[in-house]
Amino acid sequence: MTVVGIDKIGFYTPGYVLDLVALAKARGDEPDKYTIGIGQDYQAVIPPNEDIVTMGANAAKQIIDDQDRQKIDMVIVATESGIDNSKSSAMYIQRLLGLSEFSRTIEMKQACYAGTYGLMQARDYVTLHPEKRVLVIAADIARYGLATPGEVTQGGGAVAMIVAANPKILSINHDSVYMSRDVMDFWRPLDRSEAIVDGHLSTDVYKEMFMTLWQRYVQQNHKSIDELSAFVFHLPYTKMGKKALLQILPQATEQQQSLLMNHLQESQRFSRQVGNLYTGSVYLSLLSLLCHASDLQSGDDIAVFSYGSGAEAELYSVTLQSNFEEYVPKTLLHDLLEKRQVVSVATYEDIFKQQLTRSQIDTTTAMRSTGYNLLGIQDGMRIYE
Repeated sequence: MTVVGIDKIGFYTPGYVLDLVALAKARGDEPDKYTIGIGQDYQAVIPPNEDIVTMGANAAKQIIDDQDRQKIDMVIVATESGIDNSKSSAMYIQRLLGLSEFSRTIEMKQACYAGTYGLMQARDYVTLHPEKRVLVIAADIARYGLATPGEVTQGGGAVAMIVAANPKILSINHDSVYMSRDVMDFWRPLDRSEAIVDGHLSTDVYKEMFMTLWQRYVQQNHKSIDELSAFVFHLPYTKMGKKALLQILPQATEQQQSLLMNHLQESQRFSRQVGNLYTGSVYLSLLSLLCHASDLQSGDDIAVFSYGSGAEAELYSVTLQSNFEEYVPKTLLHDLLEKRQVVSVATYEDIFKQQLTRSQIDTTTAMRSTGYNLLGIQDGMRIYE
């Protein structure tokens, strides 16, 4: 069987960030509640001239070259921050990146899980058409509202992945287990720009589904925890992954427990600096692990737990390829995060209120970012450059 997986991976988040210690003080909370209890240090602030299209295109721009443009004939965007009820955001991204018109362009939705489904569809397509490549983008803006319980778990950005045969970074294994159940732990009605969440229920369902799928994974694939070098998790906040992993950690040897916990911390580092990416969160965790864990080796298997409220989850593994570390854009990503401008709470609140919604027309954005921008809305049409 053809080996298929992630050949290139990129990440983008806007150039503004909020210090959560400052937010805690403004909200009358103890900073430790945010930085230790929830496990977040900073939160991406999304200006009105950026959305899932600009962020997704900016993430993909980092990794696409002319050879990719010749071979990509499918663009999949996973998001729960859609900009149109009919037109796919992938259409705009296809044009901005100069990709061929002879392509499929589609948008997928199932809360934070959809990026994984898109990745699996891409893997299966390339397995049948190994000469082709697929661009998968997971882009989102997590919004819960100002001074709400979920405010500290906001964020935004995009992860872009090129799926190809004989990948340079990792292969996606055919060992998935998955499940879905109708649960009202998180939802966002069509007339709302902020999500509604039952945090306690969502945490319980997340942990339960992980445990159920882990037991099924072990049974179906005849693997033990000691055969996995790391676990990466969907992280609406960084403590969530730890809660899940601790359920099965006693199954590992003492040495393996230490290794898995160290790798978990490495996988959390980018999320601590950015916040929640919804569909992109688990792949930001994967990218963080690849950037920070210096002891990973080719041939290592990494477990990936993807969860989307509502609720759907999948557990599978990936295998690192030879010289994978040469193709992980460590310097680029560290520079992206380091160069962001820290804004005051007042500025963050002002920017939060400016985000363009579907009901606004004939609006022009004043702010501009490096890369692609949303210029405004005219006659209900979003204008990008």
